[in-house]
Amino acid sequence: MKKAAVGVGILLATVLAIAGGDLAPASSKVAPVVSPCSTDTVYVDRDTKLMWQDAAYTDAEDGAYIHNRSFGKAGTEGYAVQYCQRLNYAGYSDWRLPTADELMEIHQHAGQHFQHFRDRDFWTSTPALEGKYYAVFPADAYRYARNRRESNYIRCVRCTGK
Repeated sequence: MKKAAVGVGILLATVLAIAGGDLAPASSKVAPVVSPCSTDTVYVDRDTKLMWQDAAYTDAEDGAYIHNRSFGKAGTEGYAVQYCQRLNYAGYSDWRLPTADELMEIHQHAGQHFQHFRDRDFWTSTPALEGKYYAVFPADAYRYARNRRESNYIRCVRCTGK
């Protein structure tokens, strides 16, 4: 029995030595480190001098789109205008809803410019006939007249002036 206890003691000492020997409790009194870096991502088109919001889309926003509601970066045309006007993102507060031409042009370039995208319609600020507004489908870069009460995705833009 004595040999077994000594063997377990040696084994435990070896494990502690290899693992660093820290027997402190798992909870620490030191606050966790918060990253000082911003997670706001943007895409800047050097030709048009436009900065595009490039934020991740959430499940709740996808649900709002599917169920024809307004939440986050998905909603009705009026909600989309308000969302961009109130947006404070990447250190800027002068965001707006893009025109149909701006949104069509960014999607006509070869390749995907945005880290975060959806293959559904995005609102524009361009009015269509009969009280509708245009939305642009990124896959074909065409604009389509949509009822203002429909829910579509939102991607805001701002001028860089540089």
